Amino acid sequence: MFSLATILPLAAEEDGGGGFHPPSLADFFPPAIWFEGTPFEINRIILVRFIAVIALMLIFIIGARRAKLVPGRFQSVLEMGLDFCRNSIAYEILGEKDGKKYVPIITTIFFAVFFFNITGVIPFLNIAGTSVIGLPIIFALWVYFLYLWQGVKKFGVGGYLKHSLFPPGVPWPIYILLTPVEFLQVFLLRPATLVIRLLANMMAGHLLLALCFAATSFLFFEASGAVKAFGAVTFVAGFAFFLLEVFVAALQAYVFSILTAVYLQMSISEEH
Repeated sequence: MFSLATILPLAAEEDGGGGFHPPSLADFFPPAIWFEGTPFEINRIILVRFIAVIALMLIFIIGARRAKLVPGRFQSVLEMGLDFCRNSIAYEILGEKDGKKYVPIITTIFFAVFFFNITGVIPFLNIAGTSVIGLPIIFALWVYFLYLWQGVKKFGVGGYLKHSLFPPGVPWPIYILLTPVEFLQVFLLRPATLVIRLLANMMAGHLLLALCFAATSFLFFEASGAVKAFGAVTFVAGFAFFLLEVFVAALQAYVFSILTAVYLQMSISEEH
């Protein structure tokens, strides 16, 4: 990537300047498409989010209506995803008793995050719905208020604060150092890390893909001389990053879901 960043500006200068336009943070702040200047403004990223939601709903509605005792391929894939969320995330972390209660929430989070992530590699969409901070914040706040509410519901306000901030079995002088750390972790670091992890991965993935394929287009069609040969390198790199981004989209959905289960387990378990 460093070599690419060095070669492309030189090639653009040789080609007359201005031929290559690298991706930038401006990609994440596209102009309005409809309702500009109103609270209902729709831009490209909002439109991508709508498409992801509609696609997610249609897939599960069609799957539910066509469900059969002997599943076909489409139904089998959906059931594998649902079983994964139930058995490998909810039951694995929370146990079967508590896991049953939270399976719908964890499953919803997993598939929603995945569908918003995967739009980053779908042609003509080409940007993840989670690559702008608003949506990761919404997901993180959902998880944040969920685990706080479930903890308070089980232990009461005072009991939950004691349960979270004063772990049992610790010598009392240690609480002077431990309690502020626990406070930051419960009330700030957990939601903040959820947001930052998801946002940073989706932004980085978009910038890498956009750089590789913009460079490929420029090198093949606008660059001159031997520099054109580097187009093959950027194309292969772009394809590799495409596969990586598909993996990262699924991985980040899994990480977000499993951390949701972990935070719930920490809030409602008798032992901290």
